[in-house]
This record gives sequence, C-alpha cells and structure tokens, in this order.
Amino acid sequence: MVLLSFDIEEFDMPFEYGKEISFEEQIQISITGTMAILDLLAKHHVKATFFSTAVFAIHAKDVIDRIINEGHEIASHNYHHSQFEIAHLKESKEKLEALTGTEVIGFRMPRMYPVDEKEIYNAGYTYNSSINPTYLPGRYNNFNKPRRFFYQENVLQIPASVSPLIRFPLFWLSFHNLPLRVYRFLVQWTLKKDKYLNIYFHPWEFTNLNQSEKFNFPKYVSKNSGDQMIQRFDQLITWMKEKKYTFGTFKSFIKTI
Repeated sequence: MVLLSFDIEEFDMPFEYGKEISFEEQIQISITGTMAILDLLAKHHVKATFFSTAVFAIHAKDVIDRIINEGHEIASHNYHHSQFEIAHLKESKEKLEALTGTEVIGFRMPRMYPVDEKEIYNAGYTYNSSINPTYLPGRYNNFNKPRRFFYQENVLQIPASVSPLIRFPLFWLSFHNLPLRVYRFLVQWTLKKDKYLNIYFHPWEFTNLNQSEKFNFPKYVSKNSGDQMIQRFDQLITWMKEKKYTFGTFKSFIKTI
C-alpha cells in the first residue's frame, strides 16, 4: 500500500531564510497548493491523509470540507506550525474533530521534531508519523530507529519511508531533486522490501517557489516546484497505478496490520 500524506499548514518557512510573509499569504499559498493536490488525487481516484494544523483548518474550512467530502483522512499536524506546547496535542485533535465531524487518530509533529510518545497517547492518538529514520545534517539522526512501523508507549509509530540498507530518505526533498527514474527505483525497492510506502509532501511545493527575492530558498528547496511539481507528481501516480500499487489513508492501512 502507498500512503501519500500532505502536511497542510501555515506557510511560514520563508522566516527560516530571513524573509517576511504575511499570515494571509501563508494561508493562501497553502490553500492554492492543497487544491492542486486534491485535483490530482481526484483525477487518479486516489485517497490520502492530510496532516493539518488547527490554525490552517480554521482559516481554510472550505478546503477541509473538500478533503473530507472526497474521502481523505484528516490527522493532526499540531495546533500551530511553529509553536508547540503539550496541551496543543489534545487541543488540535479536538479542534480538527469539531471542524471535520470525523475522528482524528493520527499525529505528525511539524518538521518531524521529537515528541513524547506518552503525551501522544494521553492526548488520544492511535498513531504517530513523526519519525524520519535517517540522518539529515542539522535536523535529525534517527539511524537507531526502526525503518518500518513499530509500537512505542502504546502508540503505533509509522516512520517516513527510507530505502533499505542505506536508508536514503524518500521524502519531499528527494522527490524534487532526484531524477524521476532514480526516485521510482528507490520507491520500487522500498515497496518490495517493506510492503508499504509512507511519503510526505506539502501544499506549497505545488506553487512557484522559484522567487528568490521573495522567499530566498536554496535551489534544492525550490527546484521542480509549482507546475513542474504538479507534472512530476502526476507522472509518479500514473506510474504507481501502472504498477498496480494500491493507495490508502493511514486509517485504512492500520486495519491491514
């Protein structure tokens, strides 16, 4: 099973690169990208999981309604994207459930930062997808973590997918920067070994990030964004369907374990 997931949030990343962006534009850029994602998923009749901050959901209710109406899953991406307190775990769950009318059982910490599994359990979540089990300089070193799903403190951990052996990450940056044929090879290798794939993206990747004056992003972030990202993602899903891979939400995947 292929688990496609998208972290929908306030687009505050320009702050990390010394640029200002208004809250209104943060939300609008994420709305634009999310609508492009939903169009692609609808085209291919594919279901996915959207990890949403409560803040984004509050300010993009029409988008959240579309996600639910089209059969996708909403999970929590914390209350805010760049602020965290333990209380936010339960508060974000409750707010998203109130807005969607569905049960929210999953959590992913912004930027894949560590989070106390006991607090995840206490807040009422079934699964956590906040681990990238690889090494990324300046961000995390998780070579000691299992590559595949496992339980910790009564919470099902579903790490982001990395390749067997060398643990090459298959997350959004890899998709932007690797030749598509190489990325597909790694996907095929990982699926054959693990029997499932967990890859994640963001809505702002589906908008034009090649605006150095505005965002100041390095090339490895902005490469193949916007229309190029839409085309590459379309090609990826087309290839996956030709390979007869199945797609599902995290909720549906858990039922198969």
